[in-house]
Amino acid sequence: MGLYLNPGYDGFEDIRRDIYVDKTGLISFMNSLIGKPKPLVCFSRPRRFGKTFAADMLCAYYDKTCDSRFLFDDLEVAGSDDYETHINQYNVISFDMTGFIADSQDHGTNVLKEMQSALLEEIREAFPGCVDEKETSLGKALYAVVSRGNSKFVFVIDEWDALFREFKDDEQLQKNYILFLRGLFKNKDRTKKIIAAAYMTGILPVKKYGTESALSDFKEYTMAAPELLEEYVGFTEQEVQKLCAEYGIRFEDLSAWYDGYAFQDLGHVYNPNSVMQVLHNKIIRNYWSQTGTFESLKRYIDENFDGLKDAIVLMLGGQRVKVDIGTFQNDITSFGNKDDVLTLLIHLGYLAYDQSKEEVYIPNREVEEVFRSATKGGKWKAVEQAIERAEDLLEATIRRDSDAVANALELVHAECTSVLKYNDENSLACAIYIAYYTARNHYLIIRELPAGKGFADYAFIPRRGSDKPAMIVELKYDKNADTAINQIHDNRYDGALKDSFGNLLLVGISYDKKSKGRTSKTHSCVIEQA
Repeated sequence: MGLYLNPGYDGFEDIRRDIYVDKTGLISFMNSLIGKPKPLVCFSRPRRFGKTFAADMLCAYYDKTCDSRFLFDDLEVAGSDDYETHINQYNVISFDMTGFIADSQDHGTNVLKEMQSALLEEIREAFPGCVDEKETSLGKALYAVVSRGNSKFVFVIDEWDALFREFKDDEQLQKNYILFLRGLFKNKDRTKKIIAAAYMTGILPVKKYGTESALSDFKEYTMAAPELLEEYVGFTEQEVQKLCAEYGIRFEDLSAWYDGYAFQDLGHVYNPNSVMQVLHNKIIRNYWSQTGTFESLKRYIDENFDGLKDAIVLMLGGQRVKVDIGTFQNDITSFGNKDDVLTLLIHLGYLAYDQSKEEVYIPNREVEEVFRSATKGGKWKAVEQAIERAEDLLEATIRRDSDAVANALELVHAECTSVLKYNDENSLACAIYIAYYTARNHYLIIRELPAGKGFADYAFIPRRGSDKPAMIVELKYDKNADTAINQIHDNRYDGALKDSFGNLLLVGISYDKKSKGRTSKTHSCVIEQA
């Protein structure tokens, strides 16, 4: 057992001792590629989404120097036809790029040379007489080993993109790294003979130069397009429901904080780290922290790069934003427009992506708190003040002070939306959502709730244990607030909620978008007890 060559099953054994969700279907997927022309996979996901767990699992399964059946015999993969064919049948080379960078003697300048030297040293020790002492090419060394009758290699590379993140401005080092990987995986004749499969994982997809991938032989699965690997991105909704039942956590409470990522075929997916923290700590709170990369992006957001800040404000207001992910170069420096930054935020996990509609949105309350923290600064003063006043606005609504509500919403609407988009119908909905920001502590807020003969603009459903009244909020433009209240009655939006909650408020809000001059736009409000 080595540090990089055939690391054994210790890492996966530790994982199995803790709360465990069976993701061994990923092994079956990798097995299906062995013997195919391109058994090379890059599966990128955000931090805390189980990347290292998957890497340890693959190492334990394929490593021929150990017998790891006792860790897999009771799991899903054991029922597959090729389980016995591949378990413990290959030499495994596994490394975490962050480890090499951290151990580098000169802060990374020669990290590639040091990495190859470390790998070659272990290979020479494990296969004496196979590799010439003067050999410096890892690919040639592996070919020499396999040509002597030894088993093929499975590569498992964790945090493959760490070099792009840690040395984001060193283009030459990045290109040398790509050349190193190409040397291993691009030589088709040699690769076919020495590599059974390769699995790379990291936060970023493979670097692009222009429109072409730098490692085109790898099949990529990402947060924007996970395709066949959707269920391995994180915990599925069914898996989370099962865990909640087993550990005595109310699924409704957990999903209210962490639900939001979703894929078109699978449905909802949860951040595994956040779910595990709740199971261990029995506390639902924000377990997501800002990263150095996110901090570096705040400059682009604060300066409203290509309308980026406006997009973030809209999403804080519960809206979705159209995005073109095609121009992103898969690094953290080459930003040509706001879509590139938004795409990076998808891969970092700060935004969720609806592939069918090509829209991004803030996935859940946990991540929303990170953006909320980012707004604390001079250039976000309007948003920050609106959120600070949110509890007062909610109390004014509950005591049916319609004038106070109208004045507060007028202020938020004016401050939190740009002049150009002030008359966008979504801008008022955005202002409503921001103005009632802290109401989420008391309510589940649903936009476009199916009710009666149509869809109520907003429904405020009290959370378990809340003493707040349920509310229906209807928005109108160029009409009066009475019209909004009448629509609630005429379309019977209040029916379902009135039956479920004895205390229900109907809130009608309107503003005149045709009046001239930003300061002359007036909002009106009517509040009734149902």
